[in-house]
Amino acid sequence: MGLAERRRMLGYSQEKLAQLLGVDRTTIGRWENGRFSPQPPQRRSLAAALELGFHELDSLLGAPQDTNSESTEYRATEPLKVGDHDDMIRREFLRILTVSGALTSLPPDEAEALAEEVRYEGASDFARMNSHLWQVYQLARSKSSVYPIVRDQMASLNEALSGHGGSARSLLRAAADLFQLAGEVAFDANRYADASASYALAAAVSKDAQAYDLWACALVRHAYIDISERRFPQAVQMLEAAARLAVRGDSGLATRHWVAAAQAEAYAGVGDFGSCQRALDKADEIRYLTGDSANGGWLRFDGDRLIEERGARYVQLGRLDLAEKTLKGALEQAALASGPSCRRKGAALTDLAVIGARRRDPEQIVLHGREALELARSSSSGYVIRRLRNLCDEFGPLADDHRLAELRAEIAALGSP
Repeated sequence: MGLAERRRMLGYSQEKLAQLLGVDRTTIGRWENGRFSPQPPQRRSLAAALELGFHELDSLLGAPQDTNSESTEYRATEPLKVGDHDDMIRREFLRILTVSGALTSLPPDEAEALAEEVRYEGASDFARMNSHLWQVYQLARSKSSVYPIVRDQMASLNEALSGHGGSARSLLRAAADLFQLAGEVAFDANRYADASASYALAAAVSKDAQAYDLWACALVRHAYIDISERRFPQAVQMLEAAARLAVRGDSGLATRHWVAAAQAEAYAGVGDFGSCQRALDKADEIRYLTGDSANGGWLRFDGDRLIEERGARYVQLGRLDLAEKTLKGALEQAALASGPSCRRKGAALTDLAVIGARRRDPEQIVLHGREALELARSSSSGYVIRRLRNLCDEFGPLADDHRLAELRAEIAALGSP
């Protein structure tokens, strides 16, 4: 298989891959015909986009497998094996936060003087790279493949925060953005402790930067950890704080509406139907926003998935007929567009399987559960795997049915992402 075949296998056109990597389409063509090879920073991004290790990428590019070759340096940092770099990532987080605290504790004029001591392209470059990494993360079927370049970006940012120029406040915004992405990768891999640390740091740095929308979004992501562990009252409390912060943010952004969507899930968890409905209605007001209300990075909420969210909330509240109608409509609506992401489709399918479990209908469980299982296998999404495991808890008296026993065994065999 060559580079072009791998690109087509993942559904990228040359134009789309070029846009994702921030290069010209002709550059992709030159890589594919072997006339040029990507530079080391491009190699990292290309490997993540194509969901490959550096050794595999070298094979596609026809690079020599020489132990002294340039690619050897990058293979040393290539794979994310869950747990391998936990301590290092935590130390890096804490070091960056320490430096951030030192910068923000200085009087503004001293902080700016420190930031201007040397020439450096500055925070705008970090913001652009962060935006690019969010795109890579969103498109990658295996989210853990993004971790190496997130880690490299974090190391570079740490150097900048240590005194290599740019606006101190802008650098803090970039740090808060990057912490949220690192938390998303950890959350998708079911590494809740790492995700919690990332989001807490993002919130602290956002506070120092007086970036209220970033701060609110960090709290929303943190609240989803509580929701995933069914600590709904704690999630309600955190989301109330996020809502207060969002009011102080940019009214043109969708932050308040994303907070409301998350609140709906937390209210459904505590059985508060009225508050849940009001929160969903508030989230739905996103349709009145104009312009770029979502930035595609740390704020990706655009309201497209609200119909799925509403169906899921009805499942939580036991309104099964209404939930089933809403979820099936969500899947049909998404299929008519560009198609839902693996994560979104997997969530809707597992919710439909949960409805089957609560109706004591094994056929419905198997029908939707197996489809979600195949998505989990193809994407290695920790989120979908987690939803499938929660589905198994719904089997109840149907657990002895041989079809459900087989489904449970296959879900268990997925292992940890």
